[in-house]
Amino acid sequence: MLTDPLMAKPLFGFDGSHIPGDQASVWGADEGHPYNERQTSKAWESFVTSGDVRDGGASVRGIIEESWQRSVRSGVDARCRGSSLIVSPDNISELRLKNEDLLSATANTLRRVAEVLGDAATMVVITDKNGVVLDVGGDLRTIEAGHDIRLELGAAWGEAVTGTNGIGTALVTGKPVHVHAAEHFSEGIKAWTCVGCPIRSPVDGSILGIIDFSGPQAIFHRHNVALAVIAAGHIELTLAERIRIERLRLLEAGLDRLPGTGSADGVVILDRFGRVVHHNDIASMRWKAVAPSSELRVGTRLLADNDGALPDEILKNLPEPLREQRVEPLAIDGVPRGAMLVLPAKPRSPMVKTTTAATHAVMAARTAIVGRSEALLQAVDRTERAALGKTPILLEGETGVGKELFARLVHAVGAKSAKEPFVALNCGAVSRELLGGELFGHAPGAFTGATREGRPGRFEFAHGGVLSLDEIGEMPLELQPYLLRVLEERAVCRLGESKLRPVDVRLVASTNRNLKQEVADGRFRKDLYFRIGAVKITIPSLRERAGDVEILIDHYNCQFAAAYHREPLRFERECLDFLQRYAWPGNVRELRNLVETLMLMSVGDPVTVRELPEDMRETDVFATPAKPLSERKVAPDDEVARFDEMERRAIERAVAAAGGNVAAAAEKLGVSRSTLYRKLHHYRSRPE
Repeated sequence: MLTDPLMAKPLFGFDGSHIPGDQASVWGADEGHPYNERQTSKAWESFVTSGDVRDGGASVRGIIEESWQRSVRSGVDARCRGSSLIVSPDNISELRLKNEDLLSATANTLRRVAEVLGDAATMVVITDKNGVVLDVGGDLRTIEAGHDIRLELGAAWGEAVTGTNGIGTALVTGKPVHVHAAEHFSEGIKAWTCVGCPIRSPVDGSILGIIDFSGPQAIFHRHNVALAVIAAGHIELTLAERIRIERLRLLEAGLDRLPGTGSADGVVILDRFGRVVHHNDIASMRWKAVAPSSELRVGTRLLADNDGALPDEILKNLPEPLREQRVEPLAIDGVPRGAMLVLPAKPRSPMVKTTTAATHAVMAARTAIVGRSEALLQAVDRTERAALGKTPILLEGETGVGKELFARLVHAVGAKSAKEPFVALNCGAVSRELLGGELFGHAPGAFTGATREGRPGRFEFAHGGVLSLDEIGEMPLELQPYLLRVLEERAVCRLGESKLRPVDVRLVASTNRNLKQEVADGRFRKDLYFRIGAVKITIPSLRERAGDVEILIDHYNCQFAAAYHREPLRFERECLDFLQRYAWPGNVRELRNLVETLMLMSVGDPVTVRELPEDMRETDVFATPAKPLSERKVAPDDEVARFDEMERRAIERAVAAAGGNVAAAAEKLGVSRSTLYRKLHHYRSRPE
């Protein structure tokens, strides 16, 4: 129960204008008669004992009587003290994720409402479409008092659970409603008053959730309903604008996929709820032939029971007649947000039909590469075009930029199905003595450490698919002729054998070294370099990816919050600005490690610069804004030297902070141990 409630203060509109009203006269919203505490309590006692509110001449508003009757039919205990159903922490995290659009749209309104209410004893509650509380705000004392009746995060306040209340009754009626004190069905919440208003989808008008104002009896004001309606309207406008922007971006993503369609193909763009947001005239004409039981129009929902998290198996969830059509996933900022359904002029032959599994493999590979900078998107585009061929691909880029993700993209885009193998091997993580056996396999007892049975190598395991060789610059010179021979002859000979075994393998090699310089220095064979480097793709470093740092922070923040069942971190603006300026010598891997560490160790809310690792705060390695590739020029020697010096100092600080432990320093920087040893040797052997 509330004790020592604060007196209510006059309410104001969002623009600061006073909402007039007489606090001394409290009126019912639907029938225009004054609220009478004694008469309402008498009617409730009569209803609970005899089922008739009019025994003894008492009466209540019609909307309240109807709700009391529904509460009885639902089996609600009239003597209960509040919500009797609280969802688990895991489930509330899942619910908040499913309702991220609603919560994002309500955040600004919650803040503005809190400013309007000031120190009034009022809490603001946001629920989902079933009345489960997703967020609360407002007066801290009232929020604390709400725990007594379980008006708190994760509590269910549907009418069938808690009886007559602003949230549950607004959900049932679909209208704004206030429930004042004795009008509540449950005895334990009769010291409260509440106003609930539905928040509706701008697309189809369905109820997405409720915004509710709750507090002690003294806060009641007949214009509170108007404030709730205004607040819900603000949220709906925000949602509408977000949907409009997302629709435009889906159309842009669809345009990027149109080159793969014909001029006579029908095109339907779906959002992540499976709703049609756009279709062309050809699709309208062809629709009845493929889906005669449904109507094609903007707003039509094709995916049943989809809560907005676009399922991986989108084809499986489409109506049966549409599953044979071509579906292209559409991503925004690397996250699946919709799909393009293509209705071809002629049925596709089984030979060229894209399988469901292959489509999802491509979608998964694309969405794993997070970011929207021009440099990154150009690298993705070059990779996808190169993947359609058979030539080996050389991926160049610093440690931690995500070269394996690009190798997996090559595998997904070039695959005819999802069954072709993808085999990866880090040449720098295997000793020189064992690397040959790992790559090419070995005969029984071929060398010390070889198995008695013999075994195939990575080339044989990758037959029919892709072999990804990371850090190929670490491959010993004596093994390089063997690799060249396998690529030329498309056959492998296990160590200790003379038998050739045919292999059909697409090689994707990766390196963080300058292989051209390695060739000049005699550490890499020129013929092998030309063989594997026919198609070279440079993966941009994080400091070259303008605008992607904050996107990646948000991505990993949500990912680790879900993994550790915690709320996502909030970052102080100054901290985000610092992280965007930082040069990230360990690139995306370093950023990912940082976010995970902060998720586990941060005690502040929001996260400040002071909570960042000491070696990061002390370093002066900062990035310069990246230019588009088309405007980029070769950096002059002094700029290269300046960056080398900053990198050297960052490495030295990391090693010092780790007490000389190179492995720990490498992990903190997000680079491999072999890379850090090489850089240390480079900087220590270089004259000052």
